[in-house]
Amino acid sequence: MSAVLRPLQADDRPQWQGLAEAYKAFYKTETTAAEYDAAWQRLQTQQVQGLVLAQGQQLVGLAHYLLHGSTWGERVCYLQDLFVPPVARGQGLGRCLIDAVAAAARQQGAQRYYWLTQADNATARALYDRVAEHRGFIRYDYPL
Repeated sequence: MSAVLRPLQADDRPQWQGLAEAYKAFYKTETTAAEYDAAWQRLQTQQVQGLVLAQGQQLVGLAHYLLHGSTWGERVCYLQDLFVPPVARGQGLGRCLIDAVAAAARQQGAQRYYWLTQADNATARALYDRVAEHRGFIRYDYPL
């Protein structure tokens, strides 16, 4: 069955949360109900933009992205979250979401598009290595 790409809609909340919980579990990240509520609110107010893929009535992928300024360019797009559940992988859905965010970023004037992943996420990296360039940067997090 083919998938339909569309913006996240208000009535997607239950299925979105199921995908978001699976995504967070994959990365072993604990997230509270209040944090899911806050994330959903940001997605609804377009502080962060969301796209989903649906097969019939079932959501089978999500992408969260945002555009921001940059010292060296006008606008940059950051793909913050990308998730396709294991049962839906191997159908090109991740690539579809990456390409859709790229199109949205171009349309909104972004000059660059980037994302992060864990070094040991071999499945995702196999896709990312086909569609983008790894430039060798290492991320550091400073606790606030």
